Amino acid sequence: MAHLKTLFSDVFAPTLKGEHQKIRLPSGFRGKANFLLLIGIILLASCGRKAVPPTPPVPVNTFTVKKQKVFYYDTYPATIVALSQVDLRPQVQGYITKIAFIEGDHVRKGQELYEIDRQLYQEAYDQAKANLEVAKGNLLQAQQDADRYNYLNTYDAVAKQELDHANVALQNAKNMVTSAEQALKIASTNLGFSIISAPFDGTIGFSQVKLGNMVSVGQTVLNTVSTDDPMGVDFLASEKQLAYFQDLKNNKQKAIDSLFTITLPNDSIYPYLGKISVIDRAVDPQTGTIRVRIEFANPDYTLRAGTSCVLRVHNQDAMPEMLVPSKAVVEVMGEYFVYMVKDTTARNPDDSTKTHPIVVSIQKKVQLGQTIAPDVIIKKGINVGDRIVVDGVQSLHSGSVIDISKKSGGKADKGKK
Repeated sequence: MAHLKTLFSDVFAPTLKGEHQKIRLPSGFRGKANFLLLIGIILLASCGRKAVPPTPPVPVNTFTVKKQKVFYYDTYPATIVALSQVDLRPQVQGYITKIAFIEGDHVRKGQELYEIDRQLYQEAYDQAKANLEVAKGNLLQAQQDADRYNYLNTYDAVAKQELDHANVALQNAKNMVTSAEQALKIASTNLGFSIISAPFDGTIGFSQVKLGNMVSVGQTVLNTVSTDDPMGVDFLASEKQLAYFQDLKNNKQKAIDSLFTITLPNDSIYPYLGKISVIDRAVDPQTGTIRVRIEFANPDYTLRAGTSCVLRVHNQDAMPEMLVPSKAVVEVMGEYFVYMVKDTTARNPDDSTKTHPIVVSIQKKVQLGQTIAPDVIIKKGINVGDRIVVDGVQSLHSGSVIDISKKSGGKADKGKK
């Protein structure tokens, strides 16, 4: 800059007497002078600008990571299922002549539900019963004839052929009675099948047939009945958890209060506790999971088959966990991060040979565990004793200079420089 000022003063300076002299420059030098003049003006303008001040530190609150015992529930997506469920199908053919229940109502074992051509099957039963009486009468007559001919035969007073005919007639009469008895049994069975009854206590659904509909044997589904007390809750557990649930089923683990509870779709907690009932016979090799069923009492019929819910399993792990405020965790494209506090140094802007201490935020990827109220368990990614930012994370990126000298309260603590 001093060199340019000297050049300009030499080229454009006035004479010693205060009179301006006309400057005569060679043609080639005139273009260079104009160029130097332009550069000088730009440099002089730039020298007059002020330096951009450094970005001030972001004020934050910090939290020192520590381990503590926590009590929480492991949650699993689950489905409420009936322990028993059957489709009602007719065993006789005919027309629906009676529907004796309210759809969706609770029914008792043996309660009449449908009637199929009852009168027709009653008449068939009565006919079979009458045929049996006729067969018994014929048997009595044949028995008397056979006895008479056998008595006469002792005195050689009857032809051998007539005796043989009498004995054959007696045997045929006996067979007719047996046939009539079997026909009566079939008629009685069909008469019983004309009434469809509830196979067990439970809830019945919507009727698939109406009065007057024709139904076929074993094909037409009339309705579905399912048990409603108790109810099952099915969920999938990983194969790594199989031994844990097996121990619970065998009562090897120490039982605690509220071991199994469920959250209903309206976010309410079901008031009754469950117990482990069934563990499936095999692990699904495609998913590496196994189905487990928890049984819950349902005296008020609140639980309905097919309802989605969340099963809560009270965690019995006594190992301390790293618990941090949930607001300290940032989600980025499905991954979770926290900002860890790091003490470092920076060069002095006035003297690059000197440094001064600063505090910066370093982004660390973490693996989350269970969320507990306003806090969350950190499985890995940070260590006990690390300081993390809990307030002001929205204004940070990895390497941001932060100010931890102020504290707004809560669980945050003031870091030590």
